[in-house]
Amino acid sequence: MPKKSFLLCFLFLVIAAACNRQTYLYKVVGVKDGDTMVLLSPQNLQVTVRLAEIDCPEKSQAFGQAAKQFASDLCFGKMVKLIVNNTDRYGRTVGWIELEDGTSVNKQLVKNGYAWQYRAYSKSMELAMLEQQARQNRLGLWQDENPTPPWNFRKGEREQRAENKQDKPKKKRTYKKRRRKLRDTVAF
Repeated sequence: MPKKSFLLCFLFLVIAAACNRQTYLYKVVGVKDGDTMVLLSPQNLQVTVRLAEIDCPEKSQAFGQAAKQFASDLCFGKMVKLIVNNTDRYGRTVGWIELEDGTSVNKQLVKNGYAWQYRAYSKSMELAMLEQQARQNRLGLWQDENPTPPWNFRKGEREQRAENKQDKPKKKRTYKKRRRKLRDTVAF
């Protein structure tokens, strides 16, 4: 009898805990670029979030500002749900953001032609279909004949920086001779 009542109590507690599971809502307080947002947690902590499985054009790239504006219009100042995948090498949270009505910000960016499916990190058939439809309808960045994916754009910038570094001769560092500090000495 005690075992049955203990199991019954334990089962009741597990069900009660599952029913009381709270979903936290975050407020979008910043949009750094199309795929990076700053959220304010219920504990008033700022969380930088990189949207999972998508990649928007860089701000200095064609349609980069348009992607940022679209993301801002979609969710800035609104309460959103954060579904965390992991953390990236820069310490940002990587995840999915949903509006209160269930609309996925990640999917909306791809659907409206402001992001690529980041195939290196995504195998989602739904995102692939949304990207294909945006391409066919020539939405957003797909208006260009041959848009450059952001990962290629970033690679080109890195190579250009390395090339510029090699072209410049290294300056020889010159050091100033230290002057001796004079201390006030008092002899008694």
